[in-house]
Amino acid sequence: MADFLTDVHTLRAKARQEIMNGPVTAAYGADLARVIELLNTALATEIVCTLRYRQHHFAAKGLNSEPVAQEFLEHSDEEQQHADRLAARIAQLGGTPDMDPARVAGRAHSEYVPATGLQQMIEENLVAERVAIASYTEMIDWLGTGDPTTTQVLKEILAREEEHAEDMLTFLESEG
Repeated sequence: MADFLTDVHTLRAKARQEIMNGPVTAAYGADLARVIELLNTALATEIVCTLRYRQHHFAAKGLNSEPVAQEFLEHSDEEQQHADRLAARIAQLGGTPDMDPARVAGRAHSEYVPATGLQQMIEENLVAERVAIASYTEMIDWLGTGDPTTTQVLKEILAREEEHAEDMLTFLESEG
């Protein structure tokens, strides 16, 4: 057995001693309060994105709007799934997911822009996806190896946000 590993008796004793900390053990290597704060910011961003995509889905009009509107709806559903994953992780870490509408818009990295034309909707959603990509990349870099589970959740969401941005760029190029 390697010298750097904690012996099993010590592991068991610590687990019992700190039982109310749930999944957060002494091995947790990140600033827990800051992680929860960042996750609540990401949660707010996803909520705003869900609402913006949903509004754009219903407001999209015009000859070529149907496939774009359908994509907006799919993205809205996926953004809601991201919000749910973030809220679950916050709760798992012992925090409280903050979904208070009075605070969500001010905390979100992306903006809620109820665009009027299809091209503007696509552009606003592409901007928001780029903001999310930059934000998640920074969070992942900041976490490093301090919280591998949160890092994995953020990486999976980041991959979907990159796909969303690619979808919006494809629509934008076909509109132009």
